[in-house]
Amino acid sequence: MGKMGLTGLLGTALAATWALHGVPLPTASAAPCSDAEVVFARGTTELPGVGPTGQAFVDSLRSRIGTKSLGVYAVDYPAAMDFPTAVDGIVDARAHVLATAANCPKTKMVLGGFSQGAAVIGFVTANVVPDGISPSDVPAPMPPEVGDHVAAVALFGKPSPRFMKVLSDPSIVIGPNYVAKTVELCVDNDLVCDPHGKSFSAHNKYEETGTVDQGADFVAAKLQAAWAADDAAAAAAAPDTASRTSSPGTSVPLTDSTSPAHLGVPNQTLPGPPNLPVPNVIAPPADPVEPMT
Repeated sequence: MGKMGLTGLLGTALAATWALHGVPLPTASAAPCSDAEVVFARGTTELPGVGPTGQAFVDSLRSRIGTKSLGVYAVDYPAAMDFPTAVDGIVDARAHVLATAANCPKTKMVLGGFSQGAAVIGFVTANVVPDGISPSDVPAPMPPEVGDHVAAVALFGKPSPRFMKVLSDPSIVIGPNYVAKTVELCVDNDLVCDPHGKSFSAHNKYEETGTVDQGADFVAAKLQAAWAADDAAAAAAAPDTASRTSSPGTSVPLTDSTSPAHLGVPNQTLPGPPNLPVPNVIAPPADPVEPMT
């Protein structure tokens, strides 16, 4: 995941140009905006799509969100043993996230990945370019506000620092805007993600061990919380019509009922007589009282 080829550089330059000019990035699908969308990167050598682990995760998540609609976007990248091409996945995932945030602002995105795909998504969340990597070789970090459109991040079998060191690549550090909404799941003894793991076979047991369902539980809870927050915000912003409607028994100011407006005459201030001075009235002296004899 070090240097990328000409295709990656061109993709990065194009994405940067669009972002600079505020132009919504194109998306591969013109489908209507969904309530939620999973953006998933498959593992090494898996066939194009979201891969077996990704599909199991999507199916498990869909069963947990009721009637809410769920879209799926498979990150487009080689997922090959030629690990530097993972940068192509970072470029593609980043572009799709930016496009979705711009074109479907109410859609709650879920970023996910398995194995090499987990590394791809992890780097997508980063807020800085990793140490030892030239900024010209990788996409720029996403704007912080984009994180508001991401409800959760689920990483299955994310390569450990030990594994990344073997590949001569930097460790994967989740950006601060995503840490609280990220779940990292690793099967025990998985050589790829467990710092002390020794088994490659364990790396293929995420569905079998129920780990996929754990990730779906975490993500579903984050989605429900995000939707509830949106509903609360919408209710708070709605006009208080009740306060503007007179209920039975409520007195109405006389000026409203006697206004000539109901006769088609606009309310207006009519001229009247000037204020007259109040005369000083002097009381007449009282009649003298004669003393009684």
